[in-house]
Amino acid sequence: MRVASFEPGGVLFREGEPRKLFGILTSGSVVIEKGPEGRAEQLATLGRGEALGEGLLLDETRHGTSARALEPTTLAFVASEDVQKIINERPTLYAALVARAARAISQRLRAADATLAGRGREVGFGGGGRRVEQDLLGEREVPDEAMYGIQTLRALENFPITGIAMREFPALVVALAAVKEAAALANAELGLLDRSVCDVIVRAAGEIRSGRHHEHFLVDMIQGGAGTSSNMNANEVIANRALELLGKHRGDYQNVHPNNHVNLSQSTNDVYPTSVKLALHTTIDLLKTALADLARAFLKKGEEFSPHIKMGRTQLQDAVPMTLGQEFSAFGHTILEDVDRLGETQVLIREINMGATAIGTGINAPRGYTETVRKHLVAVTGLQLITAPDLVEATADTGVFVQLSGVLKRCAVKLSKICNDLRLLSSGPRAGLAEINLPPMQPGSSIMPGKVNPVIPEVMNQICFDVIGGDITVTMAAEAGQLQLNVFEPVIAFRLLGNIQTLVNGCTVLR
Repeated sequence: MRVASFEPGGVLFREGEPRKLFGILTSGSVVIEKGPEGRAEQLATLGRGEALGEGLLLDETRHGTSARALEPTTLAFVASEDVQKIINERPTLYAALVARAARAISQRLRAADATLAGRGREVGFGGGGRRVEQDLLGEREVPDEAMYGIQTLRALENFPITGIAMREFPALVVALAAVKEAAALANAELGLLDRSVCDVIVRAAGEIRSGRHHEHFLVDMIQGGAGTSSNMNANEVIANRALELLGKHRGDYQNVHPNNHVNLSQSTNDVYPTSVKLALHTTIDLLKTALADLARAFLKKGEEFSPHIKMGRTQLQDAVPMTLGQEFSAFGHTILEDVDRLGETQVLIREINMGATAIGTGINAPRGYTETVRKHLVAVTGLQLITAPDLVEATADTGVFVQLSGVLKRCAVKLSKICNDLRLLSSGPRAGLAEINLPPMQPGSSIMPGKVNPVIPEVMNQICFDVIGGDITVTMAAEAGQLQLNVFEPVIAFRLLGNIQTLVNGCTVLR
Protein backbone atom coordinates (compact mmCIF):
# COMPACT_ATOMS: atom_id res chain seq x y z
CA MET A 1 0.00 0.00 0.00
CA ARG A 2 1.06 3.58 -0.59
CA VAL A 3 1.02 6.44 1.92
CA ALA A 4 0.07 10.07 1.31
CA SER A 5 0.01 13.10 3.61
CA PHE A 6 -2.37 16.05 3.44
CA GLU A 7 -2.26 19.45 5.09
CA PRO A 8 -5.46 21.03 6.47
CA GLY A 9 -7.68 21.89 3.52
CA GLY A 10 -5.94 19.40 1.25
CA VAL A 11 -8.25 17.58 -1.17
CA LEU A 12 -8.13 13.78 -1.26
CA PHE A 13 -10.61 13.56 -4.13
CA ARG A 14 -13.21 15.78 -5.78
CA GLU A 15 -16.83 15.24 -6.69
CA GLY A 16 -17.15 14.18 -10.33
CA GLU A 17 -13.56 12.94 -10.68
CA PRO A 18 -12.75 9.31 -11.61
CA ARG A 19 -12.07 7.13 -8.59
CA LYS A 20 -8.33 6.77 -8.06
CA LEU A 21 -7.85 5.35 -4.57
CA PHE A 22 -9.23 3.29 -1.73
CA GLY A 23 -7.62 4.07 1.59
CA ILE A 24 -7.68 3.96 5.37
CA LEU A 25 -6.92 7.02 7.48
CA THR A 26 -3.91 6.38 9.71
CA SER A 27 -4.02 9.81 11.34
CA GLY A 28 -5.99 13.03 11.21
CA SER A 29 -9.54 13.50 9.97
CA VAL A 30 -11.41 14.17 6.74
CA VAL A 31 -14.74 15.81 5.93
CA ILE A 32 -16.94 14.37 3.18
CA GLU A 33 -18.72 17.14 1.26
CA LYS A 34 -21.14 17.49 -1.62
CA GLY A 35 -21.68 20.58 -3.73
CA PRO A 36 -19.59 23.36 -5.28
CA GLU A 37 -16.41 24.41 -3.51
CA GLY A 38 -17.07 27.16 -1.00
CA ARG A 39 -20.76 26.24 -0.71
CA ALA A 40 -20.50 22.49 -0.16
CA GLU A 41 -22.69 20.65 2.34
CA GLN A 42 -20.85 18.60 4.96
CA LEU A 43 -22.18 15.03 4.96
CA ALA A 44 -19.86 13.24 7.39
CA THR A 45 -16.46 13.30 9.02
CA LEU A 46 -14.05 10.37 9.13
CA GLY A 47 -11.20 9.76 11.55
CA ARG A 48 -8.32 7.41 12.21
CA GLY A 49 -9.01 3.81 11.14
CA GLU A 50 -11.94 4.69 8.88
CA ALA A 51 -12.01 3.88 5.17
CA LEU A 52 -12.85 6.07 2.22
CA GLY A 53 -12.95 5.72 -1.55
CA GLU A 54 -14.37 2.20 -1.23
CA GLY A 55 -16.32 2.58 -4.47
CA LEU A 56 -13.07 2.01 -6.37
CA LEU A 57 -13.30 -1.70 -5.54
CA LEU A 58 -16.94 -2.03 -6.57
CA ASP A 59 -17.46 -0.20 -9.86
CA GLU A 60 -16.05 2.41 -12.24
CA THR A 61 -18.34 5.29 -11.31
CA ARG A 62 -17.02 8.75 -10.50
CA HIS A 63 -16.89 10.25 -7.03
CA GLY A 64 -20.27 11.50 -5.84
CA THR A 65 -18.65 13.56 -3.07
CA SER A 66 -15.42 15.36 -2.23
CA ALA A 67 -13.03 14.64 0.65
CA ARG A 68 -10.98 17.36 2.37
CA ALA A 69 -8.52 17.12 5.26
CA LEU A 70 -9.55 18.94 8.43
CA GLU A 71 -6.12 18.67 10.05
CA PRO A 72 -2.72 17.13 9.16
CA THR A 73 -3.78 13.74 7.82
CA THR A 74 -2.10 10.59 6.52
CA LEU A 75 -3.74 7.98 4.33
CA ALA A 76 -2.63 4.44 3.52
CA PHE A 77 -4.16 3.64 0.15
CA VAL A 78 -4.36 1.43 -2.89
CA ALA A 79 -4.28 3.32 -6.19
CA SER A 80 -6.60 2.49 -9.07
CA GLU A 81 -3.71 1.29 -11.24
CA ASP A 82 -2.76 -1.24 -8.52
CA VAL A 83 -6.17 -2.89 -8.21
CA GLN A 84 -5.97 -5.24 -11.20
CA LYS A 85 -2.48 -6.31 -10.18
CA ILE A 86 -3.70 -7.11 -6.66
CA ILE A 87 -6.65 -9.09 -8.08
CA ASN A 88 -4.30 -11.19 -10.22
CA GLU A 89 -1.36 -11.61 -7.86
CA ARG A 90 -2.82 -11.28 -4.35
CA PRO A 91 -6.45 -12.40 -4.38
CA THR A 92 -6.48 -12.88 -0.61
CA LEU A 93 -5.49 -9.24 -0.08
CA TYR A 94 -8.11 -8.15 -2.60
CA ALA A 95 -10.79 -10.12 -0.74
CA ALA A 96 -9.72 -8.45 2.52
CA LEU A 97 -9.91 -5.01 0.90
CA VAL A 98 -13.39 -5.71 -0.48
CA ALA A 99 -14.50 -6.91 2.96
CA ARG A 100 -13.14 -3.71 4.49
CA ALA A 101 -14.96 -1.64 1.88
CA ALA A 102 -18.19 -3.52 2.60
CA ARG A 103 -17.81 -2.79 6.32
CA ALA A 104 -17.27 0.89 5.56
CA ILE A 105 -20.42 1.00 3.43
CA SER A 106 -22.40 -0.85 6.10
CA GLN A 107 -21.16 1.55 8.77
CA ARG A 108 -22.20 4.55 6.63
CA LEU A 109 -25.66 3.11 6.09
CA ARG A 110 -26.12 2.47 9.81
CA ALA A 111 -24.96 5.99 10.57
CA ALA A 112 -27.43 7.33 8.01
CA ASP A 113 -30.20 5.37 9.72
CA ALA A 114 -29.23 6.92 13.07
CA THR A 115 -29.68 10.40 11.62
CA LEU A 116 -33.22 9.49 10.55
CA ALA A 117 -34.27 8.02 13.89
CA GLY A 118 -37.08 9.92 15.54
CA ARG A 119 -38.40 11.15 12.20
CA GLY A 120 -40.12 7.94 11.19
CA ARG A 121 -37.86 7.58 8.14
CA GLU A 122 -35.41 4.82 9.04
CA VAL A 123 -34.54 2.75 5.99
CA GLY A 124 -33.62 -0.48 7.74
CA PHE A 125 -29.82 -0.48 7.67
CA GLY A 126 -29.42 0.01 11.40
CA GLY A 127 -29.28 -3.69 12.13
CA GLY A 128 -31.56 -3.27 15.12
CA GLY A 129 -28.75 -2.25 17.49
CA ARG A 130 -30.15 -0.12 20.29
CA ARG A 131 -29.08 1.14 23.69
CA VAL A 132 -31.51 2.14 26.44
CA GLU A 133 -31.24 5.65 27.90
CA GLN A 134 -33.25 7.30 30.65
CA ASP A 135 -34.48 10.79 31.43
CA LEU A 136 -37.12 12.14 33.83
CA LEU A 137 -39.90 11.08 31.43
CA GLY A 138 -38.79 7.46 31.26
CA GLU A 139 -36.74 5.15 29.05
CA ARG A 140 -36.17 5.18 25.29
CA GLU A 141 -34.13 3.14 22.85
CA VAL A 142 -31.46 5.09 20.97
CA PRO A 143 -29.68 3.67 17.88
CA ASP A 144 -26.22 2.33 18.74
CA GLU A 145 -24.74 4.36 15.88
CA ALA A 146 -26.11 7.62 17.28
CA MET A 147 -23.68 9.88 19.10
CA TYR A 148 -26.66 11.85 20.41
CA GLY A 149 -28.89 10.59 23.24
CA ILE A 150 -32.43 10.40 24.56
CA GLN A 151 -33.15 14.12 24.80
CA THR A 152 -32.06 14.71 21.21
CA LEU A 153 -34.25 11.78 20.16
CA ARG A 154 -37.25 13.37 21.87
CA ALA A 155 -36.49 16.70 20.17
CA LEU A 156 -36.39 14.99 16.77
CA GLU A 157 -39.85 13.61 17.45
CA ASN A 158 -41.26 16.82 18.91
CA PHE A 159 -39.94 19.35 16.40
CA PRO A 160 -40.15 18.17 12.78
CA ILE A 161 -40.63 21.82 11.76
CA THR A 162 -38.35 23.20 9.05
CA GLY A 163 -36.40 20.07 8.15
CA ILE A 164 -33.26 22.19 8.62
CA ALA A 165 -31.04 20.66 11.28
CA MET A 166 -28.46 22.44 13.39
CA ARG A 167 -25.71 20.74 11.37
CA GLU A 168 -26.73 22.96 8.42
CA PHE A 169 -25.18 25.85 10.36
CA PRO A 170 -21.63 24.64 11.17
CA ALA A 171 -20.73 27.93 12.85
CA LEU A 172 -23.39 27.30 15.51
CA VAL A 173 -22.19 23.73 16.11
CA VAL A 174 -18.60 24.95 16.43
CA ALA A 175 -19.71 27.73 18.80
CA LEU A 176 -21.55 25.31 21.09
CA ALA A 177 -18.45 23.11 21.22
CA ALA A 178 -16.29 26.13 22.07
CA VAL A 179 -18.59 27.06 24.96
CA LYS A 180 -18.53 23.48 26.30
CA GLU A 181 -14.74 23.35 26.05
CA ALA A 182 -14.35 26.64 27.91
CA ALA A 183 -16.83 25.55 30.58
CA ALA A 184 -14.99 22.27 31.16
CA LEU A 185 -11.68 24.10 31.54
CA ALA A 186 -13.24 26.60 33.95
CA ASN A 187 -14.87 23.88 36.05
CA ALA A 188 -11.61 21.94 36.22
CA GLU A 189 -9.67 25.06 37.23
CA LEU A 190 -12.18 25.72 40.02
CA GLY A 191 -11.97 22.13 41.25
CA LEU A 192 -15.48 21.07 40.25
CA LEU A 193 -14.54 18.69 37.43
CA ASP A 194 -12.03 15.86 37.52
CA ARG A 195 -9.11 16.66 35.25
CA SER A 196 -9.38 13.36 33.36
CA VAL A 197 -13.05 14.06 32.55
CA CYS A 198 -12.19 17.61 31.56
CA ASP A 199 -9.49 16.36 29.20
CA VAL A 200 -11.81 14.07 27.23
CA ILE A 201 -14.54 16.72 27.09
CA VAL A 202 -11.98 19.17 25.70
CA ARG A 203 -10.77 16.60 23.17
CA ALA A 204 -14.31 15.80 22.04
CA ALA A 205 -15.21 19.48 21.77
CA GLY A 206 -12.00 20.12 19.86
CA GLU A 207 -12.89 17.46 17.32
CA ILE A 208 -16.26 19.12 16.78
CA ARG A 209 -14.63 22.53 16.41
CA SER A 210 -12.36 21.05 13.75
CA GLY A 211 -15.42 19.93 11.78
CA ARG A 212 -15.96 16.37 12.98
CA HIS A 213 -19.23 14.76 14.18
CA HIS A 214 -21.47 17.54 12.85
CA GLU A 215 -23.73 14.90 11.30
CA HIS A 216 -24.98 14.09 14.82
CA PHE A 217 -26.31 17.63 15.44
CA LEU A 218 -29.80 16.92 14.19
CA VAL A 219 -32.35 18.95 16.14
CA ASP A 220 -34.48 21.33 14.11
CA MET A 221 -33.35 24.95 14.20
CA ILE A 222 -36.85 26.04 15.23
CA GLN A 223 -37.81 24.40 18.53
CA GLY A 224 -39.63 25.07 21.76
CA GLY A 225 -37.69 25.45 24.99
CA ALA A 226 -35.45 28.49 24.34
CA GLY A 227 -32.73 26.33 22.75
CA THR A 228 -32.68 23.51 25.32
CA SER A 229 -32.79 20.85 22.59
CA SER A 230 -29.77 22.38 20.84
CA ASN A 231 -27.88 22.57 24.13
CA MET A 232 -28.70 18.96 25.01
CA ASN A 233 -27.79 17.77 21.51
CA ALA A 234 -24.35 19.27 22.09
CA ASN A 235 -24.10 17.88 25.64
CA GLU A 236 -24.98 14.35 24.48
CA VAL A 237 -22.70 14.28 21.45
CA ILE A 238 -19.75 15.58 23.47
CA ALA A 239 -20.44 13.17 26.34
CA ASN A 240 -20.69 10.14 24.07
CA ARG A 241 -17.58 11.06 22.10
CA ALA A 242 -15.74 11.64 25.38
CA LEU A 243 -16.83 8.18 26.52
CA GLU A 244 -15.37 6.68 23.35
CA LEU A 245 -12.10 8.48 24.00
CA LEU A 246 -12.08 6.84 27.44
CA GLY A 247 -12.67 3.44 25.86
CA LYS A 248 -16.25 3.29 27.16
CA HIS A 249 -19.54 2.64 25.37
CA ARG A 250 -21.88 5.37 24.24
CA GLY A 251 -24.56 5.93 26.85
CA ASP A 252 -22.29 4.87 29.74
CA TYR A 253 -23.03 8.17 31.46
CA GLN A 254 -21.77 7.34 34.94
CA ASN A 255 -18.30 8.11 33.54
CA VAL A 256 -19.13 11.24 31.53
CA HIS A 257 -22.65 12.63 31.89
CA PRO A 258 -24.27 15.14 29.48
CA ASN A 259 -25.72 17.22 32.32
CA ASN A 260 -23.54 16.56 35.35
CA HIS A 261 -20.24 16.95 33.51
CA VAL A 262 -20.61 18.56 30.06
CA ASN A 263 -23.29 21.04 31.22
CA LEU A 264 -21.78 21.64 34.67
CA SER A 265 -22.24 25.24 35.95
CA GLN A 266 -24.30 26.08 32.88
CA SER A 267 -27.87 26.63 31.73
CA THR A 268 -29.31 26.70 28.24
CA ASN A 269 -30.09 30.33 29.02
CA ASP A 270 -26.44 31.35 29.02
CA VAL A 271 -25.03 28.64 26.73
CA TYR A 272 -27.43 29.13 23.82
CA PRO A 273 -27.34 32.94 23.46
CA THR A 274 -23.57 32.94 23.89
CA SER A 275 -23.20 30.26 21.23
CA VAL A 276 -25.52 32.11 18.86
CA LYS A 277 -23.46 35.28 19.32
CA LEU A 278 -20.21 33.42 18.61
CA ALA A 279 -21.74 31.87 15.48
CA LEU A 280 -23.03 35.24 14.31
CA HIS A 281 -19.63 36.85 14.88
CA THR A 282 -18.02 34.19 12.69
CA THR A 283 -20.58 34.41 9.90
CA ILE A 284 -20.59 38.22 9.93
CA ASP A 285 -16.89 38.02 9.05
CA LEU A 286 -17.87 35.95 6.00
CA LEU A 287 -20.53 38.48 5.02
CA LYS A 288 -18.14 41.41 5.45
CA THR A 289 -15.70 39.66 3.13
CA ALA A 290 -18.40 38.88 0.56
CA LEU A 291 -19.69 42.47 0.62
CA ALA A 292 -16.18 43.92 0.38
CA ASP A 293 -15.38 41.66 -2.58
CA LEU A 294 -18.62 42.73 -4.29
CA ALA A 295 -17.87 46.40 -3.59
CA ARG A 296 -14.39 46.04 -5.09
CA ALA A 297 -15.92 44.48 -8.20
CA PHE A 298 -18.23 47.49 -8.60
CA LEU A 299 -15.37 49.93 -7.98
CA LYS A 300 -13.26 48.14 -10.59
CA LYS A 301 -16.11 48.49 -13.08
CA GLY A 302 -16.34 52.13 -12.04
CA GLU A 303 -12.77 52.68 -13.20
CA GLU A 304 -13.39 50.72 -16.40
CA PHE A 305 -16.53 52.71 -17.23
CA SER A 306 -15.15 56.14 -16.27
CA PRO A 307 -14.82 57.38 -19.89
CA HIS A 308 -18.44 56.58 -20.77
CA ILE A 309 -20.80 59.57 -20.55
CA LYS A 310 -24.46 58.86 -19.90
CA MET A 311 -27.54 60.67 -18.71
CA GLY A 312 -28.23 60.75 -15.00
CA ARG A 313 -31.87 60.38 -14.09
CA THR A 314 -34.13 61.43 -11.24
CA GLN A 315 -37.71 60.16 -11.04
CA LEU A 316 -36.87 58.15 -14.20
CA GLN A 317 -36.59 61.43 -16.12
CA ASP A 318 -33.46 62.84 -17.73
CA ALA A 319 -31.52 65.04 -15.29
CA VAL A 320 -27.84 65.91 -15.88
CA PRO A 321 -24.90 64.09 -17.45
CA MET A 322 -22.66 61.75 -15.47
CA THR A 323 -20.34 58.86 -16.25
CA LEU A 324 -21.25 55.21 -16.08
CA GLY A 325 -18.17 54.87 -13.90
CA GLN A 326 -19.60 57.26 -11.32
CA GLU A 327 -22.78 55.19 -11.19
CA PHE A 328 -20.92 51.93 -10.58
CA SER A 329 -18.49 53.50 -8.10
CA ALA A 330 -21.48 54.69 -6.08
CA PHE A 331 -22.71 51.09 -5.92
CA GLY A 332 -19.37 50.02 -4.46
CA HIS A 333 -19.15 52.80 -1.90
CA THR A 334 -22.68 52.29 -0.56
CA ILE A 335 -21.92 48.60 0.00
CA LEU A 336 -18.71 49.43 1.88
CA GLU A 337 -20.71 51.58 4.30
CA ASP A 338 -22.58 48.47 5.43
CA VAL A 339 -19.32 46.57 5.95
CA ASP A 340 -18.54 49.22 8.57
CA ARG A 341 -22.01 48.93 10.14
CA LEU A 342 -21.56 45.17 10.47
CA GLY A 343 -18.23 45.70 12.20
CA GLU A 344 -19.88 48.02 14.70
CA THR A 345 -22.50 45.38 15.44
CA GLN A 346 -19.80 42.78 16.07
CA VAL A 347 -18.56 44.89 18.98
CA LEU A 348 -21.97 44.55 20.65
CA ILE A 349 -22.11 40.83 19.88
CA ARG A 350 -18.91 40.24 21.86
CA GLU A 351 -20.80 40.92 25.11
CA ILE A 352 -21.87 37.56 26.58
CA ASN A 353 -23.79 36.28 29.61
CA MET A 354 -21.87 33.10 30.46
CA GLY A 355 -22.20 32.49 34.19
CA ALA A 356 -25.71 33.88 34.27
CA THR A 357 -27.15 30.34 34.29
CA ALA A 358 -30.97 30.29 34.41
CA ILE A 359 -32.08 33.91 34.85
CA GLY A 360 -28.89 35.89 35.40
CA THR A 361 -28.40 35.33 39.13
CA GLY A 362 -25.67 32.72 38.58
CA ILE A 363 -27.41 30.02 40.59
CA ASN A 364 -25.52 26.67 40.58
CA ALA A 365 -22.35 28.33 39.28
CA PRO A 366 -19.42 28.59 41.73
CA ARG A 367 -17.79 31.82 42.85
CA GLY A 368 -15.34 32.99 40.21
CA TYR A 369 -16.87 30.92 37.44
CA THR A 370 -18.15 33.84 35.34
CA GLU A 371 -14.74 35.42 34.87
CA THR A 372 -12.95 32.07 34.59
CA VAL A 373 -15.20 30.76 31.82
CA ARG A 374 -14.93 34.07 29.96
CA LYS A 375 -11.13 33.85 30.15
CA HIS A 376 -11.12 30.34 28.71
CA LEU A 377 -13.68 31.21 26.02
CA VAL A 378 -11.46 34.09 24.91
CA ALA A 379 -8.55 31.64 24.65
CA VAL A 380 -10.61 29.06 22.74
CA THR A 381 -12.19 31.48 20.25
CA GLY A 382 -9.57 34.20 19.96
CA LEU A 383 -12.29 36.85 20.40
CA GLN A 384 -12.10 39.69 22.90
CA LEU A 385 -15.29 38.76 24.73
CA ILE A 386 -16.62 40.75 27.67
CA THR A 387 -19.12 39.76 30.35
CA ALA A 388 -22.29 41.84 30.48
CA PRO A 389 -22.31 44.15 33.53
CA ASP A 390 -25.87 43.11 34.46
CA LEU A 391 -26.41 39.40 33.82
CA VAL A 392 -30.12 39.51 34.65
CA GLU A 393 -30.61 42.18 31.99
CA ALA A 394 -28.35 40.38 29.51
CA THR A 395 -30.21 37.07 29.90
CA ALA A 396 -33.57 38.64 29.08
CA ASP A 397 -32.38 41.11 26.43
CA THR A 398 -32.23 40.37 22.69
CA GLY A 399 -31.49 43.92 21.58
CA VAL A 400 -28.24 43.04 19.84
CA PHE A 401 -30.08 40.60 17.60
CA VAL A 402 -32.57 43.32 16.64
CA GLN A 403 -29.65 45.64 15.92
CA LEU A 404 -27.94 43.08 13.68
CA SER A 405 -31.18 42.26 11.89
CA GLY A 406 -31.64 45.95 11.15
CA VAL A 407 -28.17 46.16 9.63
CA LEU A 408 -28.88 43.07 7.51
CA LYS A 409 -32.12 44.68 6.36
CA ARG A 410 -30.18 47.81 5.46
CA CYS A 411 -27.75 45.69 3.41
CA ALA A 412 -30.66 43.97 1.70
CA VAL A 413 -32.43 47.22 0.85
CA LYS A 414 -29.27 48.62 -0.73
CA LEU A 415 -28.43 45.46 -2.65
CA SER A 416 -31.98 45.13 -3.94
CA LYS A 417 -31.95 48.76 -5.12
CA ILE A 418 -28.66 48.13 -6.94
CA CYS A 419 -30.15 45.07 -8.63
CA ASN A 420 -33.23 47.08 -9.62
CA ASP A 421 -30.89 49.57 -11.30
CA LEU A 422 -28.94 46.81 -13.05
CA ARG A 423 -32.14 45.31 -14.42
CA LEU A 424 -33.41 48.68 -15.63
CA LEU A 425 -30.10 49.76 -17.16
CA SER A 426 -29.85 46.44 -19.03
CA SER A 427 -33.44 46.55 -20.31
CA GLY A 428 -33.93 45.99 -24.02
CA PRO A 429 -31.88 45.21 -25.98
CA ARG A 430 -33.82 47.03 -28.71
CA ALA A 431 -36.66 48.82 -26.91
CA GLY A 432 -35.19 49.54 -23.47
CA LEU A 433 -32.39 51.63 -21.95
CA ALA A 434 -29.72 49.09 -22.93
CA GLU A 435 -26.96 51.13 -21.27
CA ILE A 436 -25.23 48.03 -19.91
CA ASN A 437 -25.02 44.40 -20.97
CA LEU A 438 -25.35 41.77 -18.26
CA PRO A 439 -23.64 38.42 -18.95
CA PRO A 440 -26.11 35.92 -20.47
CA MET A 441 -26.47 33.13 -17.90
CA GLN A 442 -29.25 30.96 -19.37
CA PRO A 443 -32.00 31.02 -22.01
CA GLY A 444 -34.81 33.26 -20.82
CA SER A 445 -37.96 31.92 -22.38
CA SER A 446 -39.65 28.76 -23.59
CA ILE A 447 -41.74 30.73 -26.10
CA MET A 448 -39.59 33.72 -27.18
CA PRO A 449 -36.43 32.56 -29.01
CA GLY A 450 -33.25 34.43 -28.17
CA LYS A 451 -34.60 36.13 -25.05
CA VAL A 452 -32.16 36.37 -22.13
CA ASN A 453 -33.26 37.53 -18.68
CA PRO A 454 -31.30 39.27 -15.86
CA VAL A 455 -31.57 36.19 -13.65
CA ILE A 456 -28.71 37.03 -11.27
CA PRO A 457 -30.07 40.43 -10.20
CA GLU A 458 -33.51 38.83 -10.01
CA VAL A 459 -32.37 36.15 -7.59
CA MET A 460 -30.55 38.76 -5.53
CA ASN A 461 -33.77 40.77 -5.33
CA GLN A 462 -35.54 37.71 -3.96
CA ILE A 463 -32.81 37.07 -1.40
CA CYS A 464 -33.20 40.65 -0.23
CA PHE A 465 -36.98 40.34 0.03
CA ASP A 466 -36.47 37.29 2.25
CA VAL A 467 -33.94 39.08 4.46
CA ILE A 468 -36.24 42.08 4.86
CA GLY A 469 -39.08 39.75 5.85
CA GLY A 470 -36.73 38.01 8.28
CA ASP A 471 -36.22 41.31 10.06
CA ILE A 472 -39.93 41.33 10.92
CA THR A 473 -39.59 37.81 12.35
CA VAL A 474 -36.62 38.81 14.51
CA THR A 475 -38.39 41.96 15.70
CA MET A 476 -41.56 40.11 16.70
CA ALA A 477 -39.59 37.32 18.42
CA ALA A 478 -37.52 39.84 20.38
CA GLU A 479 -40.62 41.78 21.43
CA ALA A 480 -42.40 38.61 22.59
CA GLY A 481 -39.94 37.83 25.39
CA GLN A 482 -41.41 37.77 28.87
CA LEU A 483 -39.91 38.54 32.28
CA GLN A 484 -36.42 37.06 32.74
CA LEU A 485 -36.06 35.14 29.45
CA ASN A 486 -36.86 35.30 25.77
CA VAL A 487 -37.81 31.76 24.73
CA PHE A 488 -37.92 32.65 21.03
CA GLU A 489 -34.18 32.86 20.42
CA PRO A 490 -34.20 29.71 18.22
CA VAL A 491 -36.21 31.45 15.49
CA ILE A 492 -34.04 34.55 15.91
CA ALA A 493 -30.90 32.44 15.42
CA PHE A 494 -32.46 30.62 12.47
CA ARG A 495 -33.39 33.83 10.67
CA LEU A 496 -30.15 35.70 11.37
CA LEU A 497 -27.81 32.84 10.48
CA GLY A 498 -29.92 31.98 7.44
CA ASN A 499 -30.11 35.59 6.29
CA ILE A 500 -26.36 36.00 6.56
CA GLN A 501 -25.73 32.79 4.62
CA THR A 502 -28.09 33.70 1.77
CA LEU A 503 -26.60 37.20 1.56
CA VAL A 504 -23.10 35.69 1.36
CA ASN A 505 -24.23 33.33 -1.39
CA GLY A 506 -26.06 36.11 -3.22
CA CYS A 507 -23.08 38.48 -3.11
CA THR A 508 -20.82 35.71 -4.41
CA VAL A 509 -23.16 34.97 -7.32
CA LEU A 510 -23.72 38.66 -8.13
CA ARG A 511 -20.00 39.44 -8.12
